[in-house]
Amino acid sequence: MSTPSTALDRTQPTTVPVPVVSLKGLLPYWIFAGIVCMLAIYFVGAEEGATSLMGGSGVHELVHDARHLLGFPCH
Repeated sequence: MSTPSTALDRTQPTTVPVPVVSLKGLLPYWIFAGIVCMLAIYFVGAEEGATSLMGGSGVHELVHDARHLLGFPCH
């Protein structure tokens, strides 16, 4: 007695095509990530004093611990 072959019976492994992403296609995302990183470094490291974009010490107090963790002097 033989069993009928079904679609679930796989004797050969299947391959899945890997999508290829060009560097040119990733360039806008890398530029955006770079701008976000530069803004984060600015607000953590330099947002006080003469280069301040926002008045007061709100941003300074918000990123105070990160400033110490990264080695920026703040007081």
